[in-house]
Order: sequence, then C-alpha cells, then structure tokens
Amino acid sequence: MTGQYGLIADIGGTNARFALAPKVALENGTLALDEQSVVAEQTLNGADYVTIEDAINAYLAQLPAQYTRPTQGCIAIACPTDQDSIKMTNHTWAFSVSALQRALGFAGLRFINDYHALANSIPYLGASGAVKIGGGEPVVGKPMVVTGPGTGLGLGALAFGAAGPVTLETEGGHSHFAATDDVEIHIVQFLRKELSRVSSERLISGMGLENIYRALCDLRGVTAQPLRAPDISQAAMAQSDPVCVEALTRFCAVVGSYAGDVALMFGAKGGVFIAGGIVPRFMDFFRASPFRQRFEDKARFQSYNAAIPTYVIVSKQPGLLGAAAVLNYDWHQREGNV
Repeated sequence: MTGQYGLIADIGGTNARFALAPKVALENGTLALDEQSVVAEQTLNGADYVTIEDAINAYLAQLPAQYTRPTQGCIAIACPTDQDSIKMTNHTWAFSVSALQRALGFAGLRFINDYHALANSIPYLGASGAVKIGGGEPVVGKPMVVTGPGTGLGLGALAFGAAGPVTLETEGGHSHFAATDDVEIHIVQFLRKELSRVSSERLISGMGLENIYRALCDLRGVTAQPLRAPDISQAAMAQSDPVCVEALTRFCAVVGSYAGDVALMFGAKGGVFIAGGIVPRFMDFFRASPFRQRFEDKARFQSYNAAIPTYVIVSKQPGLLGAAAVLNYDWHQREGNV
C-alpha cells in the first residue's frame, strides 16, 4: 500500500526483540501479512539497558538507511498491560506508556500482553509456522486458542465478528489443575505440601516439568536429582533415565488434557495452538506422546474434541508477527476500514 512502517516488539524477561512492520492491505477482514512482512529484526539483551526507552532508542538508532524513524508502535510485553503504568514481572523496567510515547515523539504507542500478540499471529503463521498434531480440521470463523508452556502458562483466544477479530486475554493458566488418574492425584498431593493451591501452571511450564519429575521420584521411592527442565527433557529423549521419560510423557499428557479443556471452554473449532519455547525442543517425542489422545479424551465430548485440530507453533517470532497484525488493525480502524 505505502512505504509506511511502524515499530513492533516482543519483550520478555531477558530478550527485547524489535522489528518494523509495514502497513498492509486489509481485505474481507484479513491482512496481507506473513512472517516475511516483518523487517529489520534485532534482538537486544534487556539487561543492557536501564530503561525501555533506552532500548527502543538503541534499536531505532541502528535502523537501515532505507527506513525512516516510525511514529507508530505496538509492543507485546510479558506482563499485564491494562493500565498506563506498566511494571514488568521478570525485569526491572517500569514506565508510563503515555510518558514513553511523548518521549519517543510517537503519534501512537500501544502495549499488549504477549499472549494477545500470539493470538493475533495465528491467522498469519502459514504452513511453515505451525505443525499439526493429530486429526481434525479448522472451521473458518470459529474461535482459535493459543496456550502453552514456557516460563509460565499463558492462554489467549481470537474470536471473529463483523468488525474483525476480537482478542480475549485471560489468566487461564492459573486455573486449578484437574488430575485425571491416581498418578496425577499423587502429584497434586505432593505439591500441596509446598503450595496452598495447585494451578495448571504448576505442572505445565518449565517449573512444572521439574515438579512432575520430583513428584514421580517421590512416588517411585527414588532420590530426585537437582535436574532442570532441559536436563529432564534431554534425558527423556535419550532414554537414559526412566523417571525422566515418565516425567516428560506425563508432561505431554497433562498439556493435552489442559488444551482439551480449553478447547471445550472456548468452543475452539478454529484450532488450538501450543506456543512457548518448550515443546518445539522435543517435537518427535511430543508427536508420539499421549498429548492428542488426552486432548480428545473428554467422555461424552470425545467426538467434539476429535474434530478440533491442534498445532504446535514453530515460528521463530510469532510475537512480532502478532504485534504487526494488531498494529495494522489499529491503522485500519483509525481510517474507518474496519
């Protein structure tokens, strides 16, 4: 359409990923957007900058000469974004959005939750950005859900109406964990000795895999080693430790049960997408795991879930892609195109 670009970013506790997103066409509610649309990507270490303003200015200062300094921005960040004052959970950065916008000289600056961005990336991932696991086919226009284990357990959804997509931000990863058999009951009882409440995140996350491993060691009467999540998954894939194999298998199973519950709650006939940096590290193991069986294992609603497709997001920068989509919808809304 034009040569107009906006600033996009995906900021976590460690890395601050920046890029530029072009203004693209909107037709029948869908943007002409894909991963190749995002340009001038750069990842900065957040610890190297005292403030988020410093990091943004450092990125803008090194833009290639063919790009002018943007005046619009959409930034995905791993913390609540419903107030003007933002304080990152896993970083020292704290700031006012309105004050930051003025300091940067931007005409518009929007902050969104990281799962808000992930949800909006889904329609634009393409065949290479997500790997299908199991059966089912998406129904056009029906809700899509994104969830998955990382440092924590996020959950967001995208619904569709006449005015375009509507993003649903949730804290569903903190819902109570639902045990399905005696082993999972033992895991809950084990964790209840340490925690007042066992949420799904306590099992479905990096720390969750570690919790499952420790609980299974307790159940099997063996001494738990001081293993971190990557150690457990690597030992499981190498088949070098039977408890690690059991732990990772159980982890995949509870991801499936939780994702299946989410599908029921949102009516996610557009598909359920597993995000986060953990599952893509052991895709072959995940495919062979009980994930899909547990996703479908919903008694009277087995056929309902069996029809819903599940995917693992393997795109390198889905957060940036989602931020680009939100930025473009904002542009088009201001122009009355949505």
